[in-house]
Amino acid sequence: MTTTSYWAKTRAARHSLTFGLPLLLAYEALAFLLSGDAIAGVRNGADVLLKSAFMALGGPHGLTIFGLVLIGAGAVAVFRDRKKNGPIEGRLFWGMLTESLIYAALLGGVASTLTGLVLGRLGTALSVGGLDQFGFPTQIMISLGAGIYEELVFRVLLVSGLAWFAKSLLGWKMGPSAVMATVVGALIFSGFHYIGPYGDPFQIESFTFRAIAGLIFSGLYLARGFGIAAWSHALYDVILAVLK
Repeated sequence: MTTTSYWAKTRAARHSLTFGLPLLLAYEALAFLLSGDAIAGVRNGADVLLKSAFMALGGPHGLTIFGLVLIGAGAVAVFRDRKKNGPIEGRLFWGMLTESLIYAALLGGVASTLTGLVLGRLGTALSVGGLDQFGFPTQIMISLGAGIYEELVFRVLLVSGLAWFAKSLLGWKMGPSAVMATVVGALIFSGFHYIGPYGDPFQIESFTFRAIAGLIFSGLYLARGFGIAAWSHALYDVILAVLK
């Protein structure tokens, strides 16, 4: 297996989405064990946002529809990629996990340094903020949910949707569309952390840090695919919870 083939194969849907599946299952299982309900209790905000939208549209069947859409769309993408490009190679997942650990370990230092450069003073690393009031298992659960659902909402749906809107409806070229979508998506991603009963008090340092982190996650998503971006995000948040 060549280096080039590793980068291409691990970004493809059959590996990227399959790699993200255990993260989704671990989050949903832990969230259900801690709350005893499919949506009630403390959960990741992006998860609640998505499921609430489906419940508003689908009523009592909203959660079932959501699950079918989420798993069904992923399964179709994996099946089509396997049919076109070959089987799933399990050995690649170890490299993907190693990559995600490296990115997670580097993220805080890189984003903090860039925050300092942008603000003209020393940046501060992101903490678990308003989640300090919860026990360690809940913090881990929310961290896993951040990886899977925040990447789904803010990278796959928001950034891709904004880029499509600018290119298809406004007639922008691909480059400006991608830049606009990435920057606006990062700002919305950052602002999302200050909304709701568990949102953090607004600070320019943490807002800037999160916006820069959003840019980094968008870069990871575009360069390395959804699975590695989701695991890098989740592992970074888990590291914060462990080391706080």
